[in-house]
Amino acid sequence: MSAAFALAVLLSGCGGGGGESDPLGFIDTSMPHPRDYPIHGIDVSKFQGDIDWSAVAGSGVKFAWIKATEGGDRADERFQANWTGAKAAGIAHGAYHFVYWCRPPLEEISWFEQNAPVEDDALPPVLDVEATPTSKTCHRHLSQDAAIADMQVMLTEMERHYGKRPIIYTTVDFYEAILADGAFMDYPIWVRSTKHHPSVKYGSRPWHFWQY
Repeated sequence: MSAAFALAVLLSGCGGGGGESDPLGFIDTSMPHPRDYPIHGIDVSKFQGDIDWSAVAGSGVKFAWIKATEGGDRADERFQANWTGAKAAGIAHGAYHFVYWCRPPLEEISWFEQNAPVEDDALPPVLDVEATPTSKTCHRHLSQDAAIADMQVMLTEMERHYGKRPIIYTTVDFYEAILADGAFMDYPIWVRSTKHHPSVKYGSRPWHFWQY
């Protein structure tokens, strides 16, 4: 899902869920369904449990982003198994880091670098930035300027270390609160949009949409 292949994708992972049920009628049924797009991918973490990667490949999934780390000291315990499994199954794969806003940014990315290997054929790394108001340990109120500054430190270091321009993963509410003024226009954006069809854009920039 880098800028080089701006494809609509079906991703099922971080938020669980599945299928195309729409009990509240948010999805315009006249628009294409996820199954209508030619390339599908998934994102996964420990919450998906033990994954049969051969079955994933057989289902037509072409790529996967795999959670590696969170903050400065949490590693996803399924990361190595998922990374190895995706690679063995021939599925293009990349790693992502979930930001914990109460850690110094370089400390976070150093932890990510310790866990996510550098591989020439890996997908670009992903920086997962979301508001976390229910966190039990981090009660920091995110200001736009401070969040952007921290993100820039992390993105710059990720690109230096991995030699690939990172992708920013975010939610619509985070985008509207922090990024809507045009920050990081030179980075591809992967937005989690569970309410609207992927054809709905939140501004004129290179969006990459996913839907449960």
